[in-house]
Amino acid sequence: MSPEAMRRLMALAVAQRRRRRLQAWLPWLVIIGMFVIWEIGVRAFNVQQFVLPAPSAIAESMVKWWVPLLDNSWQTLMTTLIGFFLAVIFGLLLGVAIGSSSLLYHGLYPLLIGFNSVPKVAVVPILVIWFGIGTVPAVITAFMISFFPIVVNVATGIATVEPELRDVLRALGARPSDIIRKVGLPRAMPYFFASLKIAITVAFVGSIIAETVAANKGIGHLMILASSRFDVPLVFAGLIVTAVMGVAMYVAAVAIENRTTGWAMRGQNDQQVTVPGV
Repeated sequence: MSPEAMRRLMALAVAQRRRRRLQAWLPWLVIIGMFVIWEIGVRAFNVQQFVLPAPSAIAESMVKWWVPLLDNSWQTLMTTLIGFFLAVIFGLLLGVAIGSSSLLYHGLYPLLIGFNSVPKVAVVPILVIWFGIGTVPAVITAFMISFFPIVVNVATGIATVEPELRDVLRALGARPSDIIRKVGLPRAMPYFFASLKIAITVAFVGSIIAETVAANKGIGHLMILASSRFDVPLVFAGLIVTAVMGVAMYVAAVAIENRTTGWAMRGQNDQQVTVPGV
């Protein structure tokens, strides 16, 4: 290899290392920059705390009320995860059934769309009548709001298996269950994990909605109590805690996706430049 080609490879390798470091630090830089701009803006325009508290005031409130925040955030996380895992189980099973059968696809899809169109906050009072105030309405609301994207994505992944591939597998003696298990499910996995990243974040929305309406514990309940006494920094502290939990669950879903379906993203990853002897 000529010295000029070696220098080009070295330059490409250095550029890729810099790009990876920038990608790793960029989310933190954006978040820190947002809070810095927020703090400067509140102080520069002298915004009252009950209108928009500064990040420093929110941090003080989080330190002051860290015990209630931790206790209520654990309650919200527990109800969200229970509802989310129920949505994963039933959504995956129903998605496989709908994607495998055109009759079920056309028969149940209007019902699913109508079910998803109903505002979940309007369902919470009914759940309270049925199950009372507490954890159960929050779990069911988290389930309902995260169920639909899982069903739709799994059904789409299985239903879009090429007809030619199905015909070839049938000609080779494969049964419909074999086609679903060996082709349909692997084909639907990228869709499935894409739906998980959506469902886990909206599941927190469902839990918070139920907790603000009918709960005696949870971040939503804490935010309602804080707003009733105009403790706006504590309200924003609850929002930030919920956002942190949502981001953590999203990162966990991405990590599982990369370990299980990394093959689906191989064409989108930057190619590694290997320099001999480096």
